[in-house]
Amino acid sequence: MSVLIYAESAEGKFKKVALELASYAKKVAESLGTTVTAVTINASDVSELGNYGVDKVLKVSNDKLNKFSAKAYADVIKQAAQKEGAKVVVLSSTTDSLYLAPIVAVNLEAGFASNVVALPVSTSPFQVKRNAFSTKGFNVTEISSDVKVLALAKNSFGLVEASGAAAAEDFAPALNDADFAIVVESVEKVTGKVTIADAEIVVSAGRGLKGPENWGMIEELAAVLGAATACSKPVSDLDWRPHSEHVGQTGKPVAANLYIAVGISGAIQHIAGINSSKVKVVINTDPEAPFFKVADYGVVGDAFQVVPALIAKLKEFKAKNA
Repeated sequence: MSVLIYAESAEGKFKKVALELASYAKKVAESLGTTVTAVTINASDVSELGNYGVDKVLKVSNDKLNKFSAKAYADVIKQAAQKEGAKVVVLSSTTDSLYLAPIVAVNLEAGFASNVVALPVSTSPFQVKRNAFSTKGFNVTEISSDVKVLALAKNSFGLVEASGAAAAEDFAPALNDADFAIVVESVEKVTGKVTIADAEIVVSAGRGLKGPENWGMIEELAAVLGAATACSKPVSDLDWRPHSEHVGQTGKPVAANLYIAVGISGAIQHIAGINSSKVKVVINTDPEAPFFKVADYGVVGDAFQVVPALIAKLKEFKAKNA
């Protein structure tokens, strides 16, 4: 009766969220007096999971699963849960897993709690703390079903290393051809850059940059910090930046360790979507901009002067510490 996690990978390598998931599941398993099993899909080296508390890895290798299929992936997770007799299944809050989790819950006739931000308040009854009202509040949800499915909010637990090694076992679940009926013709992917979903740092900009021709300094700042670039909704609506970079309540949610907002006034929808970020820095010429009310650090100044100066200082710092 282990705790089961789905450890996401990209191009064979585990995402940071998979390691955070393993760290979280280890603590849940300890409170339940059991072990952690991970199911992976076309991951290359699974040994890393053992460093974060996973005791056993079910390795699924199948070329049919090279492209994400929600139904097929959910069925794989269901079969893994049934094989291990898992009563708690934990997924992350990436775009794929948020799609998967409700399907997995239905398949397992399980109760489901999304946006989980902490270890269970209680295991009998089983209660978890969750974000609510666009991260403006919290609630405690009780799951009374035999099997429980949790979706862990990004950056809510962190990485906790554990000693031990994970035993790997090949797992060949039955695949249903009907699960592959929906075919994705093309998927636009940004290569060679940090994605918003995986980023520890996000540099975002708004209409204060005045035009797409000025985005070079945002990309340069992001490159220096090893960050992802993002934008506000008006910027993507104006086609200054691709819609894939739109963050906020109506775009991609952000829960980065550091979120830098340049020339963004701070509409309530934008703030709601990035509010889970741990440290928020705002650069704006308007001292009355709403963003300053929620920022941890604020700079009142012209982005065209502040950002280049910040880039220069960061480069100087990195050169000294190289």
